[in-house]
Amino acid sequence: MAAYAAGGEDQAVRIERAVVDAPVVGDPGTAGEDGPCRYTWEHTFGGQAVIEGVMMRGKHSWGLAVRRPSGGVARIAYPLESLGSRHRWMKLPVVRGVISLYESLTLGIKALGISANIGLEDPDADPPADTGTELPAQGAATADGAAVAAGGLGTDEAATKAVVADGEPAFGWKELAVTVIVAVAFAVGLFVAAPLAIVKYFEDVFSNPFLFNLVEGIIRIVIFILYIVVISLLPDLRRVFQYHGAEHKVIHAYESCGRPDAGRAAGFSTRHPRCGTGFLLLVMVIAVFVFAIVGKPSLPWLVLSRLLGIPLIIGISYEIGIKWLGKHPDGFFARILLWPGLQLQRLTTREPSPDQLEVAAAALEEVMRMDEVEQFAVTELAVET
Repeated sequence: MAAYAAGGEDQAVRIERAVVDAPVVGDPGTAGEDGPCRYTWEHTFGGQAVIEGVMMRGKHSWGLAVRRPSGGVARIAYPLESLGSRHRWMKLPVVRGVISLYESLTLGIKALGISANIGLEDPDADPPADTGTELPAQGAATADGAAVAAGGLGTDEAATKAVVADGEPAFGWKELAVTVIVAVAFAVGLFVAAPLAIVKYFEDVFSNPFLFNLVEGIIRIVIFILYIVVISLLPDLRRVFQYHGAEHKVIHAYESCGRPDAGRAAGFSTRHPRCGTGFLLLVMVIAVFVFAIVGKPSLPWLVLSRLLGIPLIIGISYEIGIKWLGKHPDGFFARILLWPGLQLQRLTTREPSPDQLEVAAAALEEVMRMDEVEQFAVTELAVET
């Protein structure tokens, strides 16, 4: 849901602007408990909610913080090498949007697997060694520590195994792969096949190809909104939506003052203009105009055209919704385009508790620390060469 949340997707562009009085953010001059604070930030951080935690992505690293069953907070971070840094053609307009979404989804799936295994730990067992910084339960004093990479665990597999007491992941990559396959099949059936089947049934009514595709797009958007409404009512997802709100609040606090301050973050909005929820809505709107050129072939060809057209639509949506809107979020037209997605976030975010804000702040703090390590390594390498 929040693959593009809070802008971690846009690391290829250096963004430098002072946070001003954007209405969805709250008042950065008074939020929090430390008084007025203003900050100019160079690049964005993004993330997503995971099981009892938050994943964050920085410029040179990604990581997550998860509340353990024992009450502590596990903090894990890894170096990040974007595909765009290795292949210049992947930085081309439209192409970079597809690559960015692929990377965000890949990191999100890895983070979900890790968080699931942390959640399955025995609460009475001692925390595993070398799995990042272990924070005490809410209310106790915290202590800084090194990220996983500094502790000798250099691979995702090693970290996944390390967070389970018996050395083997209770929720492994096979289980995760099955979950992803089922989720993709469900999404294709609900958001691609179902709208096409409905509008195809009334094909004689919608004889004009553009009208045909317009109605199909409207049906898809309605199904998407109804889906969001239904899952927002599920009690089991409430905590995930709270962590989603915590992620946005902490990102707001960083963009205001340059630090992951859980106390200050409490004063900000749970909605953020670069959330993946709004991006998905923009994708569906742009799809109406792209698919209008396909016409009205048979149902199998219509489904195939939708599947093949998804990368192009994602790329176009990225250039509009992330590149352009990310640079000009306070413009008149930008506010109009952002408004529907911001309202939809009322369903996908909930007000977090203080301990959930602590977890989100810990995730961003860990990624910021690893970013500094990786930036130093990149600088040293450049000097040597």
